[in-house]
Amino acid sequence: MAGDQIENHVDVVVIGAGPAGLTAAYELSRRKTPVVVLEQDSLAGGLARTVEYRGFRFDIGGHRFFTKIASLKSLWHTMLGADLLIRPRLSRIFYGGHFFDYPLKPLNALRNLGVGESLLILGSYMLSKIAPVSPETSFADWVSNRFGTRLYRKFFESYTEKVWGIPCRTISAEWAAQRIQELSLRTTLTNMFFSNRFKKDTQSIKTLIEEFLYPRLGPGMMWDAFQREIIRSGGIIQLESTVVRMHHEGEQIITVDVMNDKQQTVYRPKQIISSMPLRNLINALSPPPPETVIAAANALSYRDFVTVALIVDAVALFQDNWIYVHDDLVRVGRIQNYKNWSPDMVPDQTKTCLGMEYFCTVGDDLWSMSDQDLVLLATHELEAIGLAKKDMIRDGVVVRMPKAYPVYNEEYPQAVATIREYLDRFVNLQVVGRNGMHRYNNMDHSMLTGMMAVQNLSGGKHDLWAINADEEYHEIDNEQAG
Repeated sequence: MAGDQIENHVDVVVIGAGPAGLTAAYELSRRKTPVVVLEQDSLAGGLARTVEYRGFRFDIGGHRFFTKIASLKSLWHTMLGADLLIRPRLSRIFYGGHFFDYPLKPLNALRNLGVGESLLILGSYMLSKIAPVSPETSFADWVSNRFGTRLYRKFFESYTEKVWGIPCRTISAEWAAQRIQELSLRTTLTNMFFSNRFKKDTQSIKTLIEEFLYPRLGPGMMWDAFQREIIRSGGIIQLESTVVRMHHEGEQIITVDVMNDKQQTVYRPKQIISSMPLRNLINALSPPPPETVIAAANALSYRDFVTVALIVDAVALFQDNWIYVHDDLVRVGRIQNYKNWSPDMVPDQTKTCLGMEYFCTVGDDLWSMSDQDLVLLATHELEAIGLAKKDMIRDGVVVRMPKAYPVYNEEYPQAVATIREYLDRFVNLQVVGRNGMHRYNNMDHSMLTGMMAVQNLSGGKHDLWAINADEEYHEIDNEQAG
């Protein structure tokens, strides 16, 4: 192997500098515990980073800061103070050539759908109550039983398959329960027709929350603050450092081998907190796990992500923070308007910066398309949707993000269970975060796994796998919900 080999003894190695890893490292450094953070990318923050291009800042997917966890909310405010803004939430759905307000509003929905289609949707919903699909095994079953088949096909099927790249009938019903558990047609219609009277009830549903917190210069501002505090307290953050092997003996991980700038570093940690993708973790172990565990890890799949940021010669284009694109006539899945997240994301207030977001898989035609062709595609689709003319586009830049989202297909629960059973033998290893646990976690839940992992090192008995496992815990945001 090229380069010299360096060996370091350290109390804790944290793998990954995303929200979960940085939270763990911050908690450790605050306790004066020596910690080294290993991040394979050149920037911290993972998917929740902020990218800067010619002074324009943009998010890799919109990252709202909202939580019912008081300690995290306090931590966010401690880190950023007045730079943590309260922002209004406004989004719409583009489908069938129309923009639908979201949450739905009666006149807008009726105008776009028509009275006849609205009645058919209501009839389909009533039929789902009389004869629901049983057993519920897929996302399609779960949503159809709660919204009706007709609304599922209009507002869920196209977008969900665009995001995940697989048929809805192969996506786990468990993921649907976690993602949209409390949002039903009943609550949607309640919000639609009786928004004032029932505002208190619908505000408890995260999908309908009207405000959120957001750093003035994007989420990367938060992770920059975390890094400064970690380093100030004596922690070490190693960027562009890839974990290539983890040696184990008995119940212990003995060494973590890392490649950085063609140099191999071997860490001998007392404890490890890992947020690296679960598939990568299993395949890095030496000696290798049993074949059944390797097969389970290799069965896990990921959805990759491309953002095309377009700089538009317009002071303002639309008021939304983001727009969901359910229409399958274009390939873009979501459109972010960064200026509406925070005006300071855009250095020139005569311009607007939009993020055209494409969900893809490494190696497919979207991922492999040249940057120039992606900018042209995004420009064409923006005009096709009717949001801006192509001659208004002044510049564009492309950012690719591999392994952006773990895929929650029907096989993943059993695969994760097999991996978890194997990893439980290691007394000095904990896995945290969305990719680290291959499960649907909001950002606050990912950070909570990092926080509680550190508490476990001091005698805590937290089951990290139980965080965000209760369906009610996912979507209800009120002081009484735990």
